[in-house]
Amino acid sequence: MPHVPQEVDYQDLFSIFEKNPDAPEHRFVDGEDVPEPYRSLLVHEDHMTVTMEGFYNEPVVLRVVEVARKDNLYARKILLTAGEGGKVTQFGIMRFNFDYCTDEVRDEIIEGVTPLGYILIKHNLLRRIDVHSFLRLQPNDEVAGYFEIENAGPTYGRLATIFCDEKPAVELLEVASPDV
Repeated sequence: MPHVPQEVDYQDLFSIFEKNPDAPEHRFVDGEDVPEPYRSLLVHEDHMTVTMEGFYNEPVVLRVVEVARKDNLYARKILLTAGEGGKVTQFGIMRFNFDYCTDEVRDEIIEGVTPLGYILIKHNLLRRIDVHSFLRLQPNDEVAGYFEIENAGPTYGRLATIFCDEKPAVELLEVASPDV
């Protein structure tokens, strides 16, 4: 039976991975309580890839940090950077149910070169992004290390599901850099 997310479970996304399975401390907040510039980056139902590019005014580059796979579920921790070798703009975790995509899409995701949003747009998958919640989190050592910030202050993120052809294909955690 395929894994079908209803709402994304924050701690569950971290626990998928063997390394650093503990989630940073967080609390849920309403979208209107997310301060700028985080609100512009997170409080919408668009792909973060496109949003980050617009905000930083350059293409984002994907860096896959860790991968976990079980049956037809594929999860990865990722970083997006502003340009090649640029500042880390986003930390994220995605879990994709490959039952809801073509082999071509699956192979391109596993390749780990192109950000997920671009792949879904390129293949013209009918998609809808359902943002479940917003959170304020205090980066733990792992997440602060990804952003290359010592003593990082709080930052903001969102939990969402991407529906492909109205099937809940992707669970997402997307966290903006605390150094926006």
